[in-house]
Amino acid sequence: MTDAFPIDPVSVGGAQIPKLGFGTARMTGDECKRAVETALSAGYRHVDTAQMYDNEAAVGRAIADSDVDRDEIFVVTKVHPDNAAREDVLESTRRSLGRLSLETVDLLLLHAPSERAPLSETLGAMNELQDDGRVEHVGVSNFSIEQLERAIELSETPIVANQVKYHPYHRQDELLEYCVDRDVCLTAYSPLAEGAVVGDDRLTEVGASHGKSAPQVALRWLLQQPAVSAIPKASSREHIETNAALFDFELSTEEMQSVSELGDGRWKRLAARLGVE
Repeated sequence: MTDAFPIDPVSVGGAQIPKLGFGTARMTGDECKRAVETALSAGYRHVDTAQMYDNEAAVGRAIADSDVDRDEIFVVTKVHPDNAAREDVLESTRRSLGRLSLETVDLLLLHAPSERAPLSETLGAMNELQDDGRVEHVGVSNFSIEQLERAIELSETPIVANQVKYHPYHRQDELLEYCVDRDVCLTAYSPLAEGAVVGDDRLTEVGASHGKSAPQVALRWLLQQPAVSAIPKASSREHIETNAALFDFELSTEEMQSVSELGDGRWKRLAARLGVE
């Protein structure tokens, strides 16, 4: 078993969020369990799941069967937007904990803005779960600056994270600046742009001088930014371990800028070609 990664966590609102996490979207059952077990053995200590993913039970089994102590793993799950009403937040989170076989989760996010209930009601219920010791920290996902600002105003406890799509082709400059100013972690999902970074000429060129691949450069670019964590997902041991081989090199200021320049409108073209949002 590999030790935890040698990089300081994102320290926000009393939370210590490991900068490199493991995403589990679109993985279920035994595939998900094996992937999470592999990730934990490779050094990942931040595991992301959600009610929407239908894999909390598999994640829970992987954690239970791992040699890594529970208190070393930062576990994140998310309330489905359809469960935004107070009683639904409380009940669905209780069920999430049951599926995960955990007494508490380290971070509970609202998966996306919801029209099912006022945000004040949703966050109030999430704060109740903190008071009851079922949830350590709360946050949001897919929130704009304006929505995040409102959440910060309404929550009785710090909003420690906003999980959004962020990769070299899909920039979040203004949101990241706001998160840094307000002590919020920006967690990047789809950090490899649904695989689009593979074979990118500029990323490949930057990686060549470090003996690294284009995806590794894309992930390193994210991790070197303040207040950013990233949750790449992979199912094979090779990709899980490759995505974690990020701590024996560092991008220069010029290389960081070069990667940043990929964002100018390119994602719209790539998304259309790949058939993704």
